[in-house]
Amino acid sequence: MSTENRRPGPPATSPSIIILTLARRVEAELNTALAPLDLTVARLGLLGHIAGVPGASFSELARMSGITVQSVHGSVRALAAAGLVRDHTARAGTASAIEITTEGARLLDAAREAVSAVDAGMFGTDADPVQRRVGEAVRAAFGAPGAP
Repeated sequence: MSTENRRPGPPATSPSIIILTLARRVEAELNTALAPLDLTVARLGLLGHIAGVPGASFSELARMSGITVQSVHGSVRALAAAGLVRDHTARAGTASAIEITTEGARLLDAAREAVSAVDAGMFGTDADPVQRRVGEAVRAAFGAPGAP
């Protein structure tokens, strides 16, 4: 049999590909869990940044979220329209004065519960042993609760 007709073997194990594949699965699970709250992973991230970094500029929010400043402006308008944040920014180019509302804080608490459920399902005691080890490694590396 010539080498031209042989099928290639499985690809070499690539941590980058494995992490990317797992990240996509995690994002899909999170989006499913957040959907009843009318949130996406991206919207949750921005809301969390606003709550966690009071007075952050639109540029800082864009950097933290990995999106453009224009997208942050649009997202903040949408969050404000939904009653989740208040934008006291007087005009473009001025310092930001964006704050989370009581409703936004309530939604963040509910989202944390949804995220915890996904964490438990994907990385908890009943998860695939490999994924459980990944979760343990992440918690250990970043000093997260539940780290050994």
